[in-house]
Amino acid sequence: MRKESEGAGHSRLRGLSGIVLAVACAAMPAAWAQGASCEKPVYLTFDTGHMGVAPLVADVLKRQNVRVTFFAAAERTQTDGDSLDSQWAPWWKARAAEGNEFASHTYDHAYWRGDLKGVEPSFRIKPSAGALAGREFTWSAAEYCANIAKSSERLALITGKKPLPLYRAPGGKTSPRLLAAAKACGFEHVGWSPAGFLGDELPSDKFSNEKLLAQALETIRPGDILLAHLGIWSRKDPWAPANLEPLIVGLKAKGFCFETLRQHPQYRAWIASHP
Repeated sequence: MRKESEGAGHSRLRGLSGIVLAVACAAMPAAWAQGASCEKPVYLTFDTGHMGVAPLVADVLKRQNVRVTFFAAAERTQTDGDSLDSQWAPWWKARAAEGNEFASHTYDHAYWRGDLKGVEPSFRIKPSAGALAGREFTWSAAEYCANIAKSSERLALITGKKPLPLYRAPGGKTSPRLLAAAKACGFEHVGWSPAGFLGDELPSDKFSNEKLLAQALETIRPGDILLAHLGIWSRKDPWAPANLEPLIVGLKAKGFCFETLRQHPQYRAWIASHP
């Protein structure tokens, strides 16, 4: 299995990273450094992927003392398994010990393709992971909910921590009927902010890491939910090695702080009501 190159963007932006790190150290407010309340929060989230950058992501988050929310599906990995298999279980358990949060991304990375007519809700669904990948099916609301719950249950098993009662639909593709069905079985949907789309899915020949980093640092605002992935197969110049730490450090230098979705005002009450 071919692995994507992860060093090209990193080496090119090493200088920028060093500059941003130095600026952050000089500009970091003393109150933030001492653990004061978060007045300009952003919510960094990661969806699963090929997991090739997962160790690097973990190192950066630990070094920067940042906690995030992971949305997990059992996606194909560079290690010839899936992102929720026994090989990756220790990685997930370590992230739980560090205080990160977890939620479902549907177990089979199941894309909503459309609603079907009828009194009972049913949907056209196309998984992109697992044994059924690439085929389209008709799922009832109960079948869709079961796929959301399967990921949540697997996360609970391998992390020892109860996931949040949240989920993210692959691609963010939903309908009002789909969202109502998921909410009825205990899962609130989480998308992302327009400025929080960090662009790691985009083609690198058109959207360079430098461009994506500059855009994010310019446009992200307090309260934004940010989206990245634990590895994207299609991007030739991977995003995370080049951009993740400069992004975190750059946002800190602007007075931002990082919280998990457990603290998000839109989801706090829902989470508290589904212990």
